[in-house]
Amino acid sequence: MNKLVSSLLSLAFVAGLGGTAAIAQEDHAAAPAGEHAETETPHYPLKHPKSVDWSFAGPFGHYDKAQLQRGLKVYTEVCSACHSMRLVPFRTLEGLGYSEAQVKAFAANYKVQDGPNDEGEMFERTAVPSDYFPSPYPNAQAAAAANNGAAPPDMSLLAKARGVTRGFPQFVFDMFTQYQEGGPDYIYSLLTGYENPPAGFQVPPGGHYNPYFAAAASLAMPQPINNDQVTYDDGSPQTLDQYAKDVSAFLMWTAEPHLEERKRTGFMVMVFLLIFTGLIYLTKKSVYASKEHDSAAH
Repeated sequence: MNKLVSSLLSLAFVAGLGGTAAIAQEDHAAAPAGEHAETETPHYPLKHPKSVDWSFAGPFGHYDKAQLQRGLKVYTEVCSACHSMRLVPFRTLEGLGYSEAQVKAFAANYKVQDGPNDEGEMFERTAVPSDYFPSPYPNAQAAAAANNGAAPPDMSLLAKARGVTRGFPQFVFDMFTQYQEGGPDYIYSLLTGYENPPAGFQVPPGGHYNPYFAAAASLAMPQPINNDQVTYDDGSPQTLDQYAKDVSAFLMWTAEPHLEERKRTGFMVMVFLLIFTGLIYLTKKSVYASKEHDSAAH
């Protein structure tokens, strides 16, 4: 009885802590940045990333190739001016539904450094499918100098490297829903989250207020994209919201191009384990059933 009471008290204590944490999170998200500066050390991001309904979410999720193609277009026409994707080879674009000839033509739009040649010098040549997306800057120092001292991060694995930890009780449900979309949610929220700073908040020179930024309340990157900036050929809305969703989904694909295969394999493994468990149970039942008859006979 004492153990039961102790267990119930422990559960109540944990639930109380969780409730307090949840309330604190809500208060933290609702409080203006100016209040944080005056009363306590702020915790970033000031606003939790928005949850987006992604096609690749859940155990049966899959990529929408049309969306990925639009995201590639947004990256090519907007993001590639500052951000590299040095871990993504052009040949992988066949996974988006492009033919080998289309990938070859796409790669030919880029110049890559090669060499040394017979004279020992480096040279530029037209890219081929086996090459990787080149960086817009020759080195990190040049990238930082062109962007207010902050070098734009490489986007190859950005959707897996970025993401805000979800607090209690969300992380408990995430274990069952297999939530792994924290990175795309964060990127989408950041792209659509630029706003005017609250009263009393001082944005540093060269900074731009964004309460979804995970490192501070402002960042060096200005609003990178706006409505009607990229022309879509499939009739999709040419809005900031759509651009942000498409490029976030594309960056999830660059970070995990084999997501669909992984989920299919995981599903087959779970089915196998269920069947195997059933067979083990039936075998055990059959073996012990005969032993019971033998002991009764004796």
